[in-house]
Amino acid sequence: MQAVGNILPFAIAVAFSGVPIMATILILLSPNRKRSGLPFLIGWLVGLFVVVVLSALAAQAVPTSRSPRQPDTVVGWIEIVLGLALIALTLFTLRRARRRKEMAIPKWLESAGSLGPWSALGLALVLNIRPKALLLAVAAGLTVRADASDLSDALIAIVVYTVIAGSTVAVPIVGTLLAPEKMEPRLVGTRTWLGRNGEALGSIIGIVIGVVIVGMGMARL
Repeated sequence: MQAVGNILPFAIAVAFSGVPIMATILILLSPNRKRSGLPFLIGWLVGLFVVVVLSALAAQAVPTSRSPRQPDTVVGWIEIVLGLALIALTLFTLRRARRRKEMAIPKWLESAGSLGPWSALGLALVLNIRPKALLLAVAAGLTVRADASDLSDALIAIVVYTVIAGSTVAVPIVGTLLAPEKMEPRLVGTRTWLGRNGEALGSIIGIVIGVVIVGMGMARL
């Protein structure tokens, strides 16, 4: 089950990504939450699963060592490049955010609350192909390729990744559909907190996970 352990950092990084969480909150605070909340959740989970599966399949082209005593050099170097790319992307995003005077929600994201079921489903799918999300998915797929002992081990790792990465979207949606009055104050508070601290939190996580990926790559050399 080495693949499950190694894929956890990527799943946690995706789970605390601010954009899908903010989109979820905006949908749940809108009059469309009963129509669009569940389709958004379905799209997010399906997107997570499919992108990692495709990444793992594409990673089959990467040669790996047939002996546990020999290093996975190619995999290691790709992980190092992915980790450095994630760090660079995070620093670029943080630098651009600091130039803004106010922590404003992007206009395209503000419209999430007005989306119907199919549009919410589509938005959730598209959020899985953001640059940061793709880097994490590719790193996760590469880990599955290198560390899964067989098909069932690979499938378990991908399912665990999907469940953990999707938990921060699933919990508020399910909670709001079951108890909207109880969840609404928490959603408002979380929206305010993310508006103030979301970019800083995402930057810290991005840099830390980038360093972890680089470390995993160096360990394979």
